Amino acid sequence: MGKPRPLSPRRGTAGATPTDQTRHRDRERPWPSVSVVIPLHNDAASIAEAVDSCTSQIYPGRLEVIIAEGASADNSRSAAAALARQNDLVHVVDNPAGTTAAGLNRAIQASSGSIIVRCDARSVLPPGYIRMAVEVLEETGAANVGGMQVPAGETRLQRAIALAMASRLGTGDARFRIGGEPGPTDTVYLGVFRKDSIEAVGLFDERFLRNQDYELNWRIRSAGGMVFFDPRLRVGYLPRGSLTELARQYRDYGRWKRRMLRVHPQSIRLRQLAPPALVLGLACSGLLALTPWRTIGAILPTVYAGTVVLATVLSWTRSRDGTAFILPAVYPTMHLAWGLGFLFGRADPRLAGPEESPGQE
Repeated sequence: MGKPRPLSPRRGTAGATPTDQTRHRDRERPWPSVSVVIPLHNDAASIAEAVDSCTSQIYPGRLEVIIAEGASADNSRSAAAALARQNDLVHVVDNPAGTTAAGLNRAIQASSGSIIVRCDARSVLPPGYIRMAVEVLEETGAANVGGMQVPAGETRLQRAIALAMASRLGTGDARFRIGGEPGPTDTVYLGVFRKDSIEAVGLFDERFLRNQDYELNWRIRSAGGMVFFDPRLRVGYLPRGSLTELARQYRDYGRWKRRMLRVHPQSIRLRQLAPPALVLGLACSGLLALTPWRTIGAILPTVYAGTVVLATVLSWTRSRDGTAFILPAVYPTMHLAWGLGFLFGRADPRLAGPEESPGQE
């Protein structure tokens, strides 16, 4: 793929460079074939680094990268085609629907590997990631293994968003966000799947424009498969570049989580109720401010503001990064957008839930 790029700060680490002894063992054992699938839509600026992180993996078995390009408005199509011309490992397929789930399915259907590695166009797989993930998959017998999303920004705002995304106040107790011990879990970032396991449950549900990973992992676990978290599997992620984009992203997260709960109500987690509860609580506080009970109404806003300030100070203390002082704008954007999306996000006619059916608004 031309001249090698310097390592991105988003690459992280996973595994080590194989020794001569390890290479000898590699030749003596069969390694499953791997297909990396990347849905691409309006991410021309980041796709080259994402693909480079995949094709530069040191993996003893056969590897291919399949990009599903989804009718982008930028030059993603030409960027993907150029990558395919430069490297025989890279292939491009069409994704007319333009959605993430549809793109993943088109890429999986075109793949030849027995192991499916998901990578996003804004993500960067660290060296050794695929090898380690395949080893964990084989050792645990899991249907899907994965690890942590490690956000790292290039601008001051992106770095602040990265701090929020990796904190408990920002995203709750999800292990793929904040870490934890290895073991079975509800979901992981991206994922490395046994192809036959996801084919058995019907691949990604294309009705979900967001939250398709969690939904697929729910069906895998409901069918008796294991989703396994390993904190050594750390994948870099580039956050959104503006508060408006961040608000739109988290509004959609909340909106599609509500749809997820309509289809799979048993999948609810306590952390998922916190943002809508905050929105409702602040609304009640606003109403109480118009009554003699205004002092009581001020409790929740005061506690929330104090929590955000405390989290900001603690984040700065740990990171010594002045961008932490942008967090008082980032945290509320994430929380309120998620909660409003969950409570009031417009119903999508493509998703048939218990209270919705295709063709109805």
